[in-house]
Amino acid sequence: MNTNGFKQRGSGVLMHISSLPGPYGIGTLGKNAYQFIDFLREAGQSYWQILPVCPTSYGDSPYQSFSTFAGNPYFIDFELLEKDGLISKSDYEGIDWGSNKSYVDYGLLYVKRHELFAKIQEYFEKNTPSDYKAFCKKNAWWLNDFALFMAVKDAHNGIAFLEWEDDIRMREEKAVKEWTKKCARRIEYYKMLQYLFFKQWNDLRAYAAKNDIKIIGDIPIYVAADSADVWTHPENFKLNKKRVPVEVAGCPPDAFTELGQLWGNPVYNWKQHKADGYGWWKQRLKASLEIYDILRIDHFRGFESFYTIKYGMPDAKLGVWRKGPGANLFKEVKNEFGDVPIIAEDLGFMTDEVRAMLKKCAFPGMKVVQFGFDGTADNAYLPDNYPENSIVYTGTHDNDTILGWTETGSPNEVENAMKYLKVEEKADVREAMMKAALNSKSFVCVLTMQDLIGLGHEARMNTPSTVGDNWKWRATEKQITKKIATWLKKATEEAGR
Repeated sequence: MNTNGFKQRGSGVLMHISSLPGPYGIGTLGKNAYQFIDFLREAGQSYWQILPVCPTSYGDSPYQSFSTFAGNPYFIDFELLEKDGLISKSDYEGIDWGSNKSYVDYGLLYVKRHELFAKIQEYFEKNTPSDYKAFCKKNAWWLNDFALFMAVKDAHNGIAFLEWEDDIRMREEKAVKEWTKKCARRIEYYKMLQYLFFKQWNDLRAYAAKNDIKIIGDIPIYVAADSADVWTHPENFKLNKKRVPVEVAGCPPDAFTELGQLWGNPVYNWKQHKADGYGWWKQRLKASLEIYDILRIDHFRGFESFYTIKYGMPDAKLGVWRKGPGANLFKEVKNEFGDVPIIAEDLGFMTDEVRAMLKKCAFPGMKVVQFGFDGTADNAYLPDNYPENSIVYTGTHDNDTILGWTETGSPNEVENAMKYLKVEEKADVREAMMKAALNSKSFVCVLTMQDLIGLGHEARMNTPSTVGDNWKWRATEKQITKKIATWLKKATEEAGR
């Protein structure tokens, strides 16, 4: 069992930064984030799990980012900037961030935040922090390319890099030099935002550590097609000579999606990664370990074999399975870094080969209580059946809340859940399911903040294979209460966590 980095019989809460309360349109790394750590401590918790913190792109998904190494500037807190003398209160006070405090308006954020960031750059240029150059030097290996990518994208009105002129799309040396010179100030703008994000992030993480709260970060297995990662390192992906993906990632059709899921991410050129000693992946994991305590890797089964669809296909029906690097990648990682605290997101289509890879890696897998009620006694997601080396969730960001599930889930499964949990009313499923997760053998239990508050379908974070009202939910200050902390602490202690 790989307990490296984990506290035995620990528990925590899943709550993304964007979902924190606060007056600035989205959760930030400021006061409310510190207060949430205080809440976790008072509730007897050991972990704060979040979604990826990289910049969001089209569709606002944290799993589709312009860079796997960058931080999301939307999370930069204005009050902290004011304390550092990089902005005045009058610059940000009174800005309309939208009327609904329970949802993020990403369109409004994009306009208002960048207007404000432009003002911050003026302050920053006059009062550049003494450690800014050192930050840029330390992170130059990814920061220079990311800042140039974003600056060139801005100069092209945000279009995908595949639509840029051939010379800069292909990163010809002369074009890179010309654009670097032409966009010098905009490049500094994006470097500044990364400096500000990581300064605030590192301060918050230090506060979490001081309060014995470990942060579980999330790493998407794939990167976005329109990203600095693909533009800078095309050799790492299955692309044609014009940098267009040959194949893209997805999931085959199943009982829930008859057309399958077409994610659109370029798939990896694993032959190249192996020849390079998995250098890019080692860089990625090392960078992640510098900002998180524990890493959850999304779609972990994709390392054993991955489903690919020919680029340009309208859906995922006609894809094929291809072999990934398997446990060899993580053997190389272990040789380089020793034991790495990883949670393997092993949900979805499983095979004996995937199970063998997971066993070889010894990383804890995931159990989701909502999946356990098909009526079979040997269902792997039924709390009685969890191995100790696992992380249990009542639901993930891709699930409905427990209350939402009792209304929208399969009536048979909800009825089975009520029998198993020994409750008479649907309304009682929520608390009983959270206690079942806490009382299970899994050595870590993670509950969602929506379930702790007692919210319904309106608070669902994401519905896979849909575009629209995803990634928007936020808590309000009044919802994160002392009463919840008291209940959670008692339930945690009673479960021996």
